[in-house]
Amino acid sequence: MSNEYDYGADQIQILEGLEAVRKRPGMYIGSTASKGLHHLVYEIVDNAVDEALAGFCDTIEVNINKDNSITVIDNGRGIPVGINHKAGIPAVEVVFTMLHAGGKFGGGGYKVSGGLHGVGASVVNALSEWLEVEICVDGRKYVQRYERGKPVIKLKDMGETDLRGTKVTFLPDDEIFEETVYEYEILKQRLREMAFLTKGIKIVLRDLREEEIREKIFHYEGGIIEYVEYLNRHKDPLYPDIIYCEGKKEEVYVEVALQHNGTYVEGCYSFVNNITTPEGGTHMIGFRNALTKTFNDYARAQKILKDNETNLSGEDIREGLTAIISIKLPNPQFEGQTKQKLGNSEARGAVDSILSEQLTYYLEQNPTVAKTICEKSVLAQRARDAARKARELTRRKTALEGSGLPGKLADCSEKDPTKCEIYIVEGDSAGGSAKTARSRATQAILPLRGKILNVEKARLDRILSNNEIRAMITAFGSGISEDFDISKLRYHKIIIMTDADVDGAHIATLLLTFFYRFMPDLIKQGYVYMAKPPLYKIEKSKVVRYAYSDDELDKFLNEMGRDGSKIQRYKGLGEMNADQLWDTTMDPEKRILLRVTIDEEESSEVDLTFTTLMGDKVEPRREFIEENAKYVRNLDI
Repeated sequence: MSNEYDYGADQIQILEGLEAVRKRPGMYIGSTASKGLHHLVYEIVDNAVDEALAGFCDTIEVNINKDNSITVIDNGRGIPVGINHKAGIPAVEVVFTMLHAGGKFGGGGYKVSGGLHGVGASVVNALSEWLEVEICVDGRKYVQRYERGKPVIKLKDMGETDLRGTKVTFLPDDEIFEETVYEYEILKQRLREMAFLTKGIKIVLRDLREEEIREKIFHYEGGIIEYVEYLNRHKDPLYPDIIYCEGKKEEVYVEVALQHNGTYVEGCYSFVNNITTPEGGTHMIGFRNALTKTFNDYARAQKILKDNETNLSGEDIREGLTAIISIKLPNPQFEGQTKQKLGNSEARGAVDSILSEQLTYYLEQNPTVAKTICEKSVLAQRARDAARKARELTRRKTALEGSGLPGKLADCSEKDPTKCEIYIVEGDSAGGSAKTARSRATQAILPLRGKILNVEKARLDRILSNNEIRAMITAFGSGISEDFDISKLRYHKIIIMTDADVDGAHIATLLLTFFYRFMPDLIKQGYVYMAKPPLYKIEKSKVVRYAYSDDELDKFLNEMGRDGSKIQRYKGLGEMNADQLWDTTMDPEKRILLRVTIDEEESSEVDLTFTTLMGDKVEPRREFIEENAKYVRNLDI
């Protein structure tokens, strides 16, 4: 008996060559959305940066071409063109058509490498409609073209040349990717980071799609020293120096740059072979151990800490610290496929040893700076103790002690968090409408009175004394900061619902800043949403439509006829009655929710954006708004 669900020997598929990549692209580049699309560029640029790390390349050019193809040019050694005797084809063809092939698996091609899996060039080739590679090596130029991963011409000798290096041009395959339009700003951020991490390299980004060509050149002789300077440029550094430590131990090359500023936010970012490690790992453990021990030893020796006083915690010392920890080593071992956490034990000892020794020497040579850092850390310690006491007030009481939930919260009756959602609503008027409109079983409403505290400008003890923030923490049930426990979260959708005006946008930004700084896992794990209320109500002949943008308004007016149509512009949620609010913004069947997400690979840029928008300095905020205003599609949303 046979049917479509038979599972026998012939059902086992063999995916040859690059078919596996095209069949399951997400396994190789993470996704087929925007992130995966841009990842193709990074894979090719990583190969060029590896040439720079090996000492053979100093310039990389990245062009976004008019047809949205990408060209990456480097002046390195050029991919080898001779016959690979094991494969029987030119080495360049091996690199572009075979997985796990390249000069990064031993044999002296590269001592350190960012493209660790050796799948970069071949994966880009597999996921491109076409790819062309030009190689200038030993005074001659060679060209080969591929279509959807397969060579369509043999490697061709094009004659003599004075150039040296590799040029790769590819067009992402629209059969694979959900979108194939590259964003200049996304590439700019990543290429800037690569340039900071590779001291002295010049990376040029050009967007050739418009008549006016956009070009940005990244070239930092100071490397990560200039990176810290860049991250702190909208803050007030506590001392003029950027402390820099550098050294090598057991094949681990270590660079650390750090500087404290007047904020209360820690911004420490770690990298291994130019790959960001958002979850840290052994190199971050070494960094934190060295920092904590060195400053406590100094504070004790200088009597800044008395004998009866407790040691400063690492958290105290890192308050307001911006730091880059960059290490390079052969054969790094990462935990998980995403390369987010380093596991090499030798990295911990190398960072700890080099930083401890050089930082101790620096503090002895710069007592004024050392004293400034220690005094800020002592103040942070006192504030942390006060915050611990304040935090006790925000912890939700157990069932035996009563619900302990804030009085203004209209809770839902469902107890399964996966089915529950909470609307954070601006003001009592909108709160009243939302409480009437909601589905009482699954939707909770928490109205806020006015604007919450700007947490970017306050320590945790002051934050926890703010009534509106305490109400949110208590309602969520998950705790805050070091006490945060996602498993105790009472709602799996936290929905920010504010008016579609400037004040509403400001309140939403204040809330997002609080979540990002003190409950980041809410955003990272996809629990935070923005409600999208309509901007207009259009009514004609008892037919009612709601428009969420000016374009949608025009579309409806053209369909319904402009004559006789009544248009109401909603300035606030309080203008809607409960039925309208349910139909447009709260009904799970009809509403539009925007999920708030963070790309952890761009965490330093996210931090910088929050600091710019919510920090003390006005001028950077004005510059940011002027620079980005042209990208805003609808200012009311």
